[in-house]
Amino acid sequence: MARIIAVANQKGGVGKTTTAVNLAAALAAAKRKVLLVDLDPQGNATMASGVDKREARPNGCEVLLDEAPIEQAIVATEAHFDLLPGNGDLTAAELKLMDALARESRLKEQLAKIADKYQTILIDCPPSLHLLTLNALTAADGLLIPVQCEYFALEGLSSLLETVKAVRQRLNPALEIEGLLRTMYDVRNNLGNEVSTQLTEHFGDKVLRSIIPRNVRLAEAPSHGQPIHLYDRSSRGAIAYIGLAGEIIRRERGAQAAVNALHDMHDDGVHEEVVDTAAYLHQEH
Repeated sequence: MARIIAVANQKGGVGKTTTAVNLAAALAAAKRKVLLVDLDPQGNATMASGVDKREARPNGCEVLLDEAPIEQAIVATEAHFDLLPGNGDLTAAELKLMDALARESRLKEQLAKIADKYQTILIDCPPSLHLLTLNALTAADGLLIPVQCEYFALEGLSSLLETVKAVRQRLNPALEIEGLLRTMYDVRNNLGNEVSTQLTEHFGDKVLRSIIPRNVRLAEAPSHGQPIHLYDRSSRGAIAYIGLAGEIIRRERGAQAAVNALHDMHDDGVHEEVVDTAAYLHQEH
């Protein structure tokens, strides 16, 4: 049965879609069966995965409205993970679901039909706390929160954590925080270092050890319709997401399983120095 992880933050521009796409690719490279669900009407995760959001039919909209089987909407990607595409139609789906019974559970019901085919299902959420995001949180086992290390980072988290508390009480008692992921991090930036320290003080071990740096190649990859793993696997961004995949696996299975998966990635063609760097990041000291 798949572990379902929602990637969410109501604050835009924090690397949420970048994280969803590149984590999906990194986990797929580690021989895991992965489904990425693009639940954002902007469809950025769909385009960044190499799928044209304008031609994706059926897509997440039809699935949520129960107008098409989820199996027919899922497509394979070049990076070896599966994708449930999303586009602007999801806005219409959200409006149509407003008066529907159990409207927050539509995605959960659909994912239950194919959950046994995957080990990990990632959901890229829109930058809001409306019905689509509630569907993701109701379906998810864990919540991964990308956080940009800037002045308003902690303030933006409060609304999301209140929503998580409400979802636990009403819809999904099993929902847990998978982790807070520091993104767009520049070690030379004093403010970034201060915010990183504050996050650790407030959330302790919920702050993931993996850190995603500011990286030009990482920013370029979506315009080519490729995850960073395919676009430039030797870049700092690629190394960081390989490390994140290892940390996610380590949290599920233990440290040794993560290192083994990282070395599987080497067998799959990832440069040895990249794997060694990522494996080192997840050794127990």
